[in-house]
Amino acid sequence: MGELPQPEVPEHIRKSPPWYRLEEQLGWYDSKSNYCQTRYKWLKFLQIALGASIPLLVYQVDAKAITAAVGVIIAILEAVQHLNQYSTLWVEYRSTAEYLKHERWLFLARSGEYRGLNDDEALKLLAEQVESHVSTQHTTWTQKIQSAVQRSSQPHAGVR
Repeated sequence: MGELPQPEVPEHIRKSPPWYRLEEQLGWYDSKSNYCQTRYKWLKFLQIALGASIPLLVYQVDAKAITAAVGVIIAILEAVQHLNQYSTLWVEYRSTAEYLKHERWLFLARSGEYRGLNDDEALKLLAEQVESHVSTQHTTWTQKIQSAVQRSSQPHAGVR
């Protein structure tokens, strides 16, 4: 199934800063979502494949060393996933990209809050909507990173 043709966007809209910002942010969130999804799925696939291979590996000549190595690799893959938060970011970035698509369609159809607005008013509202959502997304991301850094820098209970 191919992509549907996109509606024609008047040149003065396409060249406006709010439209440019919308398209730039939509492209960024869409590509980052795809990147995180791909990384997450590959890491999980490798973990599953390595974990499933353990029963076969125990029949090898040096089973203890091979099985231990596979276990270490699985743990490293999980740590990389946890550290980079690919699954969380995939969902958050996809959600933001879909919100931006939704806002673009409302703007183009002059629906919702854009109903009855002239181009200048609609573009101002578009700028406010995009910046508000992107700013909220950035704040949420920053808080999660700070929280993760704080958790990782705290000594573990019971470890001295």
